[in-house]
Amino acid sequence: MDEEKKVSKKANLMLCIFSVIILCVLLFPLYWALITSLKTEQEIFQNPPTFYPHILNLKSYAAQVETGDFNMFRSFGNSFLISIGAMAIAVILAVPASYGIAKYRFAGRKAMLLSFLVTQMLPVSVLLTPMFIMFKNMHVYNTWIAAVLADATIGIPFSILILKNYFASIPKDMEEAAYLDGCNRFTAFIRILIPIAKPGVMVCAIFSFLYAWGDLAYGMTFILDQEKRPITAGIFNFMGQYGTKWSYLSAFAIVTIIPVALIFIFMQKYIVSGMTSGAVKG
Repeated sequence: MDEEKKVSKKANLMLCIFSVIILCVLLFPLYWALITSLKTEQEIFQNPPTFYPHILNLKSYAAQVETGDFNMFRSFGNSFLISIGAMAIAVILAVPASYGIAKYRFAGRKAMLLSFLVTQMLPVSVLLTPMFIMFKNMHVYNTWIAAVLADATIGIPFSILILKNYFASIPKDMEEAAYLDGCNRFTAFIRILIPIAKPGVMVCAIFSFLYAWGDLAYGMTFILDQEKRPITAGIFNFMGQYGTKWSYLSAFAIVTIIPVALIFIFMQKYIVSGMTSGAVKG
């Protein structure tokens, strides 16, 4: 028994060491971007490369808060508004749609689910032209509305496919009990079913936000004014204007990553429980 415990401890120790090595390998690009943003241009191209900044350079971060085409706070605000709008539309439309698909049997149901899967496989370049024509005719081109609607089309199919499993797993007896307590179909859906599916709703909201936050193609195509563009488009244009200043680009990238990192740190419980519960219940 003692020998088994020793073997188990050795195995756990080896797995821990292996996990730490993998973690270091995965986080190394992020670390390199961080130290690059803190280096001078001369040190960035130094050979052999340095693994920490010998001269601390904060000008790359200071340049982001100056007035100009690439003001960090303005780009941050644009991305936040677009991401929140896309997330709200995706959740509001996906929750009742997934409930209807899960609870009702109707003609074309499987074809509808297949269409949602197909939209996830289409490249963005295929969708740009029809969306451009639509937004032009709707007179929302070069506005936040165009980017919000475009980004919502990414989150809606994903959210429906995830939430369908949640609503399908809820016993019908629970709805009938709500009807006996005086609820109609709508109030039972709001008060009973949505709280039960809360982990899935949170996952869909988080990923819809992240899809919109990381989008570049829609933000660049449907918004022409730099003052309205999201932070990812700012990075793209930043490369054009400061093509050799990698410290500036790295600093901009680090700032862009911060919200994503915070979401995964503080919302990790919802992400793990939501994804695993959906997989088990489906």
